[in-house]
Amino acid sequence: MSNKVEEPSGWGKSDKILDAVIIGTGFAGICMGIRFKQEKDINFIILEKSNGVGGTWRDNTYPGAACDVQSHLYSFSFEPNPNWSRMFGVQKEILEYMNHCVDKYNIREHIQFNTSVKGTYYDEKNGFWRVVTNENEIFFCRTLISATGGLSQPSYPKIKGLEQFQGKIFHSARWDHNYSLEGKKVAVIGTGASAIQIVPSIANKVKELNLFQRTPPWIIPKPDREITPNERILFKTFPFLQYIERSKLYWAFEFRVLGLVLYPELMKQFQKTAELHINNSIQNEELKRKITPDYTIGCKRILMSNEYYTTLEKSNVSVITNGIQEITKTGLLTLDGKHHEVDLIITATGFETAEALSPYEVIGREGKNLNSIWEKNGSEAYLGTSIHGFPNFLILVGPNTGLGHSSMILMIESQVQYALEVVKAIKRNSWKSMEVTNEAQFRYNIEMQRRLSKTIWSSGNCKSWYHHSNGKNNTLWPSFTFEFMARTLTFAPDDYLIETQNGEKHLDGALDVIARYASVLV
Repeated sequence: MSNKVEEPSGWGKSDKILDAVIIGTGFAGICMGIRFKQEKDINFIILEKSNGVGGTWRDNTYPGAACDVQSHLYSFSFEPNPNWSRMFGVQKEILEYMNHCVDKYNIREHIQFNTSVKGTYYDEKNGFWRVVTNENEIFFCRTLISATGGLSQPSYPKIKGLEQFQGKIFHSARWDHNYSLEGKKVAVIGTGASAIQIVPSIANKVKELNLFQRTPPWIIPKPDREITPNERILFKTFPFLQYIERSKLYWAFEFRVLGLVLYPELMKQFQKTAELHINNSIQNEELKRKITPDYTIGCKRILMSNEYYTTLEKSNVSVITNGIQEITKTGLLTLDGKHHEVDLIITATGFETAEALSPYEVIGREGKNLNSIWEKNGSEAYLGTSIHGFPNFLILVGPNTGLGHSSMILMIESQVQYALEVVKAIKRNSWKSMEVTNEAQFRYNIEMQRRLSKTIWSSGNCKSWYHHSNGKNNTLWPSFTFEFMARTLTFAPDDYLIETQNGEKHLDGALDVIARYASVLV
């Protein structure tokens, strides 16, 4: 598609030029919509490719789908939910919670469903974005906000012959609930977060379950239980009790940064908990050997399950560690020459994260193509939010905002606060554009990589989806969440090139920043 941007009719009218377009209705898009709604004078729309909100929690409906962060922390700070039924929320309840937030804060009226974005194009002359959908509907906005998330694009295994399999095949994030598992021979490819939930949930239904493992994960017990009706009544009657519970969880999780980031050698001690979990759950010594990782815990994502290990010892379950040579019409051929005939292949191979590109075309200043830049160098953004070369463009859950120790909702709320300040500044000052400087972005990302190089994710002797193929960890945040909160509390114009409507370009002074901090303190 051409990068030429046509000026919309009625230029300058509020009903023609939106203050913002948000793409996506996961937790990030919903949170951004709520904050805009609370401001009352921000004109915005949210575009959603599906027929409902929820993002990851709408798409991942596989058996056993649940969160690995406790419910009281995996929720918005401004909207506590006293009605969680379990310590760790299950998919259905999390989705219900997201819909509750959408309706309570009246943002459903701002969402246009079944609208997939094809491309977004920045107009340097007028300082606005043109958003084009697959139906060729066009929206114009001052600020474009991408909230498509880090777990929105399934990663499919690159295995020879995958397309010639004549049985049933689907990704864990695209579960076919019309397909009956009863009496079937099933192959599960992958042993990550989704697989360890799926395997215990389907083992008793299928005739055979062949689990193809490339690298075993470290798994610790999951302290999950039902939240009793009496507890829920107490949380509803005395909201401060839920606040206390959330605070306890928050600080307990922040303590993990000591081992993951600051003192990686501590993880060797924590690893004993996972080793004990293996010994207490599995009797078969050969199986123990197969599923015990050879890297330090924390190097890859730490998983939680109470049923996974015991399920692997069931008579109809096999753990296969020989690599897959190819997929045939009727099954999988492993490198040892053995053919495993199956009816169904489930690819529980996660999502594109470190290698993820934008699901739609993003063309910025001077025709810069975001995907081309990220494909070549790996994704980078200032504060995981702003990108040089793409004025008035903000990304939520962007590069180096992922967490290895706590709830992503914390990072989302921080980024949304920052994005809100940016949009308000553009609107209040009638700026034509604001673009993070190349120097600020470069300085920030050098800092990120320097700090990440000393963490367990870089020193634990493993290869993980946290890293881009060029070796750079462009996924995780290397510190406490409260540091990110502090750095995104206010918008710092000094790091941006501001262009006014008359074409003047300048770096805004620090006085505005000082004034903002003073207003917060007051």
